[in-house]
Amino acid sequence: MLSKLAEEVSKSVVSTVKGTDDILTALRGAVKNQVMGVMKDADDVATSGVEAITDVVSGVVSSAGELGTGVVIVARNAVTVSVKAVSEAGGDVLTAITNSVRGAVKGAAETGGDVAEVAVSVVEGAVEVAGNLGVDSAEAAARAATAAVKAADDVGDEVGKSVRDALLSAASLPRDVIEKAVKGSKA
Repeated sequence: MLSKLAEEVSKSVVSTVKGTDDILTALRGAVKNQVMGVMKDADDVATSGVEAITDVVSGVVSSAGELGTGVVIVARNAVTVSVKAVSEAGGDVLTAITNSVRGAVKGAAETGGDVAEVAVSVVEGAVEVAGNLGVDSAEAAARAATAAVKAADDVGDEVGKSVRDALLSAASLPRDVIEKAVKGSKA
């Protein structure tokens, strides 16, 4: 079940994006505005604002069906834009990665989307955006993979297993880093 913030974000994003000619550009703008708003409203950018990113991303991803856009595309865009926005606001990129990936997996589960496919895509996106921001890509991959697996485990054992399997079989991700993160997430 979505949190109150996630529901509000979902409604706001749908009303902002629906009917526009370029849905992905409008989506990116809406996500950035939501993240910046949450960060601005939070008393402590380092903690509460970045933690709220989970709900923002979850709300955005859960709106994918209403936007007529695939869950995987929405999830990846929501994660990358959120991480960039947190970086611009002076927040911690690795914490933003953890929380946005968690939100993407949670939102995908809410929509009934392919959580494993979303997990792989958002981990790839997190690694890419981390590299672009000058953050260690291996650390980003580890944080993102751990967050994806833990969020999937919260949905259910079967979902957790499918996410682990998908991450381990993704050729685009550093296998050694992913193996360590997946094993560490079981603890």
